[in-house]
Amino acid sequence: MSIVTYFIQQCPTCGRRLQVRINDLGRPVSCQHCHAEFTATDPSIPSQPISALDSVEMALRKAEAFLSTRGQHAAMFASTTRSP
Repeated sequence: MSIVTYFIQQCPTCGRRLQVRINDLGRPVSCQHCHAEFTATDPSIPSQPISALDSVEMALRKAEAFLSTRGQHAAMFASTTRSP
């Protein structure tokens, strides 16, 4: 079983928020709602040509950032729920 990482991109035609696979960055995709075609881009990443290795590296960085924030939230929750 493989885990797929998504990011949110707004459709440039209809404005709907779409889940786009990180593997599709830099590739043509189409909106499920209005069927408009556009290139998948993540606005938080500077625009540059994306190779397969770059997209894997970006996915790993996003996963690490997500996991680190989850760890911080869990530690914060644990410290507030402990009883003396």
